[in-house]
Amino acid sequence: MTRLIRFNKPYNVLPQFTDRSSQDSPRATLSGYIDCPGVYAAGRLDRDSEGLMLLTDNGRLQSWITDPKHKMDKTYWVQVEGIPDAQALKLLAEGIDLKDGMTKPAKVRVIDEPPGLWIRTPPVRVRKTVPDSWIELTIREGRNRQVRRMTAAAGHPTLRLIRYSIGAWTLDGLAQGAWNDLEPPKVPGPPKPSRKPPRKPKASAPRPPASDRPRRR
Repeated sequence: MTRLIRFNKPYNVLPQFTDRSSQDSPRATLSGYIDCPGVYAAGRLDRDSEGLMLLTDNGRLQSWITDPKHKMDKTYWVQVEGIPDAQALKLLAEGIDLKDGMTKPAKVRVIDEPPGLWIRTPPVRVRKTVPDSWIELTIREGRNRQVRRMTAAAGHPTLRLIRYSIGAWTLDGLAQGAWNDLEPPKVPGPPKPSRKPPRKPKASAPRPPASDRPRRR
């Protein structure tokens, strides 16, 4: 039976179950929070980011969630340095030219700090001389550290990044570091073809030589 899990990843936790680094001191991983053999992350979330991760033991579901062609919205709560004006919001919404190309149109709006937000450990370092604010940003891409690069290019570096939702799944009601099971969706489209080798056609009986065939009269 397919299993789908949502997890509220804390800051400074690797989005994997083992630390493959050669560092002497091991870093925090998913294994410190989730004890469910056989599940794997459907997509990544940077170590210095927080929020929603999905995990499943079904490879087809994992591919469906992460495949960019399905255009699954991902919404982030982003604490940024400064207060974005109309021009900065327009840049984020219409697309910003990054080193790996122009970003696709996004949805963005200024919000208040999300209610009931947990305290990050360690806390965010803010400059007393520079104000900070929150925006909600929804994208359909998954480039490396894309949200951070977008806000920096718009003149408002990211201070804190929380993924709130992936498609219809959200963080609602899920405490930091907690996880629970979800009802797995029915993946659209035909099932994967069988990996069994194609059957060889049966060999037909050899035809007798023309000389041995009965003649029509």
